[in-house]
Amino acid sequence: MKRLSIIALLLLVLALALAACGGGADEAAEAPAEEAEAPAEEAEAPAEEEVEEPAEVAAGSVGIVLPTKEEPRWIQDETRFRDAFDAAGYEVEILFSEGDSAKERSNVEDLITKGVQVIILTPHDGAAAAAAAEAARDAGVKVVAYDRLILDTEAVDYYVTFDSIAVGEAQGQYLVDKASGSGNPLYLYAGAATDNNAFLFFEGAWNVLQPKIADGTFVIKNSSEAEALQDKAELTRDEMANIIGQVTTNWDFNDAKNLSEANLTATTAEDKGDVFILAPNDGTARAIADSFAADADVSSYVVTGQDAEIASVQYIIDGKQSMTVLKDVRTLVADAIAAGIAFLEGETPEETNTYNNGVIDVPAKPSVVISVDQENVQEEVIDSGYWDASEFTGLE
Repeated sequence: MKRLSIIALLLLVLALALAACGGGADEAAEAPAEEAEAPAEEAEAPAEEEVEEPAEVAAGSVGIVLPTKEEPRWIQDETRFRDAFDAAGYEVEILFSEGDSAKERSNVEDLITKGVQVIILTPHDGAAAAAAAEAARDAGVKVVAYDRLILDTEAVDYYVTFDSIAVGEAQGQYLVDKASGSGNPLYLYAGAATDNNAFLFFEGAWNVLQPKIADGTFVIKNSSEAEALQDKAELTRDEMANIIGQVTTNWDFNDAKNLSEANLTATTAEDKGDVFILAPNDGTARAIADSFAADADVSSYVVTGQDAEIASVQYIIDGKQSMTVLKDVRTLVADAIAAGIAFLEGETPEETNTYNNGVIDVPAKPSVVISVDQENVQEEVIDSGYWDASEFTGLE
């Protein structure tokens, strides 16, 4: 009976997560209603089976700590988490750390005090978050790292993520596919040096771009550290850190805008023309795209992104951003919810991979990613129900 209950809850959760994204809302709402009746039939089972189900399981509580309200993606995740856990009958409290590791630690301690049984945490700084995770572990609370890995601690029970190296590889491959000839100007940008994902994204992009840098297809224009390493296929973490230190956007729109403008000011007209830009995510991609579009010496640009934010999907439709990597957060949220419920039920979440955080190999379940540009934006973003067509203009 317990297994049936979990399955029914997950079906309900997944359906509501899909509905929250605007796709197939009516159909999705009807299906779980039928599934939800199954546990009611189970309630007619013999009394001794009812006694085996602990009452506190249904009343489990989950705390979620997200990094910031400044990026649309995390606001979207908040809504999906809240709707899904509420629908599944679990108490949930969601707090934001506002890009501050001290606030993050305070949020975790607050959730521990309130008696949550599972904490789902997206760290602002992967290493700094170790102390918060250890406080949770000491209190008997399960810790799920969400989207970003918590580093340098044993106090991580599970990691829900996308294949971050595959994200970078998709970005790099898009640039390679669009390039021809030799000597193409390449501008590199990265996420925050405090975020382990920034290293994984860059590693994936370097895997694809480095051979084409070495053979002269691309010429790096904004990082002396990357230039010095252009013939090295595999970079150490310290070497990547040196490059990222030069080209970090800190995942911030304004930082990306200021850095890209400074790069353009420092280069000559010969370093521009038809350019190729590795931008780490959608928010920074839009800022960087605006900078390059405003430079009279830039004839055209190809710029990457990730997250399929509404604003960037519109930029893609309008031809102002070349591509994004769709990481279907409906899947990621559903996986995090499934992990949380499994821990509440005393079970072990599904494991398909592990990620080393510097101390242990953390059980994980990475999800697939999809490259999206003008050619497939309708199919992958609209027809899939990820975003509703009413959010955009210019669709055919």
